[in-house]
Amino acid sequence: MSITSFRHAGQRIAYSEYGSGTRTVVLIHGLLLSQRMHEPLAHALAQHGHRVITIDLLGHGSSDHPAESTAYSTAIFAEQVVGLLDHLELGEAVIFGTSLGANTALEVAQLAPDRVRGMVIEMPVLDHALIACLFVFGPLIVALAFAQPVARFWAFAARAVPSRGLPLYAHVALDAVRQDPVSNGAVLQGLFFARVAPRPAERRAMLAPTLVIGHRRDPLHPLSDAGMLADEMPNARLLEANSLVELRLTPDRLTGEIADFLGDCWKPAGRAARRRGAAAAS
Repeated sequence: MSITSFRHAGQRIAYSEYGSGTRTVVLIHGLLLSQRMHEPLAHALAQHGHRVITIDLLGHGSSDHPAESTAYSTAIFAEQVVGLLDHLELGEAVIFGTSLGANTALEVAQLAPDRVRGMVIEMPVLDHALIACLFVFGPLIVALAFAQPVARFWAFAARAVPSRGLPLYAHVALDAVRQDPVSNGAVLQGLFFARVAPRPAERRAMLAPTLVIGHRRDPLHPLSDAGMLADEMPNARLLEANSLVELRLTPDRLTGEIADFLGDCWKPAGRAARRRGAAAAS
């Protein structure tokens, strides 16, 4: 993976490219993770003939890490994704997001619907996840704010772990711990006090073809949220994963479904259908 970057609103935003061609998909990572989490999927989709771009949102991975909470929200992250499309001179792309990335993808569709050829929304965090998010991330925000010496110790210890020979997802987990706890706390605070995602009325107006991926037994990403979103959006369908980690550890089934969906997004008939839906909505 070769990471490069561009400047957006005065900040460095990192990204990587896989494959080539005119059918582009942008992959957006989860909260406090990095673009590295999507590396296997990026390679797989590139082998299916897609140009794949992975991005580190601000405060994540190799991008800049400002310490102000006002620098972070899903709406701001969406602006960075559109900025990436501008930087690469892409008129449109399919936007794929996981967890935080899923909500960011929805914000991209709200901000710049004409730039979104389609969406893959994996594990959205919506109405039914709010109590679990408060339970999990509330104490973490407090800990990062008031126990910074401890957090800095763990970040230092994680950076000291040798990288050679570690499995990919061990790297992904360590990347989150290695980051500056001050910026991690700012990310969480910014997201905690901003809106979670576009409102239901806005989601119902999103006409881009959408594949929503959800799974059971996860209070932070409940299947009920994925199902609700698939029901709200006019051109969405739900794909149920067998587990939280299926796409990461046994990806063949879901990767095939995703590749087929991406192929459908780039068919001329898909664009015509979306235009007819927009005309009917107006």
